[in-house]
Amino acid sequence: MEFIYPMLLEQIDKPFSDGRYVFEPKIDGHRLELSRSNGKTRLFTRHNNDVTLKYPELVTDGPDLILDGELVVMDPETGLPDFELTMSRFQSKKSRLPISYVVFDILQYDGADLRDQSLMERKAILDRAITDTSTMSKIAYIDGRGEDLYDLIVKRNMEGVVAKRKDSRYHAGKRTDDFVKIINYSYADVSIAGWRKGDFGWLAHVNGRPAGVIELGVPPTHKKAFYGVAKPLITGEDRDYVFVQPLIKARVKFRNWTKSGMLRSPVFVEFILNA
Repeated sequence: MEFIYPMLLEQIDKPFSDGRYVFEPKIDGHRLELSRSNGKTRLFTRHNNDVTLKYPELVTDGPDLILDGELVVMDPETGLPDFELTMSRFQSKKSRLPISYVVFDILQYDGADLRDQSLMERKAILDRAITDTSTMSKIAYIDGRGEDLYDLIVKRNMEGVVAKRKDSRYHAGKRTDDFVKIINYSYADVSIAGWRKGDFGWLAHVNGRPAGVIELGVPPTHKKAFYGVAKPLITGEDRDYVFVQPLIKARVKFRNWTKSGMLRSPVFVEFILNA
């Protein structure tokens, strides 16, 4: 069963509008490729892990094809994608939370490789290849009006927007600016309460309690400056962490608060200097 490494997204900071692009909501789940050949279906994560047994709902009859999309579980109260529920379904052997497979591209169809065709040609084929059901649907998109879609995404507290050039081919396994993402970040001010001894990470506290580990976005100059100031503040350590008085503050951007009150994927923005 063939697997094709998915095309990846570049990231930019601000939304834009451009008639050369279509704009899609960014679905907050995990990447999933559906590959069907000779009546046999296999499901793969973006790293080529076979997860067919996790999602038997998607093993159905139909034409030979390879689909690229996002697997998500919706919050039953809001009707919006819920990453924690998605991971719960992914990690559990027994969970049967209802899934939605949102398809945004088709790479092969009926024996033909479509990757050299334009995005809009592929979308036209996708429209013919699958019919929306309760578990599988084609992603909605709008033409050119990226800022309008982003404003709606912010109002609905969704993850972000993906902009795709209409004439782009599918660059398997590569990250190009033909496909870009604009994340709807939230921001928070945190205190840095220590650092990890192994792989880089700063312990973030909010209102005196642990709220996550900052691993991303810290320039080398800021790391050097932090350790110069933080070492006199050391209060203790254990096997994994060195702890300091939480006097150094920083602003971070993050995807959302988890249900347990943690920052999801915090990224360093800047230090906060006390007046």
